[in-house]
Amino acid sequence: MNILLSAPALASALLCTASLAAPPDWQLAKDEDGIRVYLSQVPGSRYQSFRGEVRIKADVGTLSNLQENLRVACKWLYACADMRLLKNDGDDTWVYLTTALPWPAQTRDMVIHVHSERADDGSLTRRLEAVPGFVPVTPGQIRVRQLKGTWTMRPESDTQTHVTYEMQAEPAGDIPSWMANQFVVDAPMVSLKTLRAVAEHQGLHNVETAP
Repeated sequence: MNILLSAPALASALLCTASLAAPPDWQLAKDEDGIRVYLSQVPGSRYQSFRGEVRIKADVGTLSNLQENLRVACKWLYACADMRLLKNDGDDTWVYLTTALPWPAQTRDMVIHVHSERADDGSLTRRLEAVPGFVPVTPGQIRVRQLKGTWTMRPESDTQTHVTYEMQAEPAGDIPSWMANQFVVDAPMVSLKTLRAVAEHQGLHNVETAP
């Protein structure tokens, strides 16, 4: 089973419609604890896209498993309230995600199509895109209809992986400007920091319990 997740980013996924194919003009917004977060203006959108980068002392397989286990993934993905599998078909997975955003924003939900690609060098890329009509709208939720993103995990050694998390999304409804500005920094920073902690703890546990 091949899956994300932040998506949600969204909110661990929330914010444009422009394609990630053409690299935008990234500006460094935060550099903390080995994690760098870059932001980029998106033409035609009030919301910025984000890009987070970090090196994690874990192999691609470990990180992949932490994404595919949705119960665990929801714990390290920023603002995730619930995540569940809708469909899996080889390298394609459809995931339902709800987010818990601070007041006064309402909760959001989304369906994300995740397509996984593995390269000869061991890299794993997961491309995310919202598919809002995949399931009926849930009463009380605001459906996120526009979202694109990628997770890229590139091995630098047998025990270290460079991880990049990019997201562009258009949240439905109104989002206060202060919250939008905070989200695009916090989503990649918190998600990557927590993922790193979980992955490296798991790697240490595996070493300690190895025969």
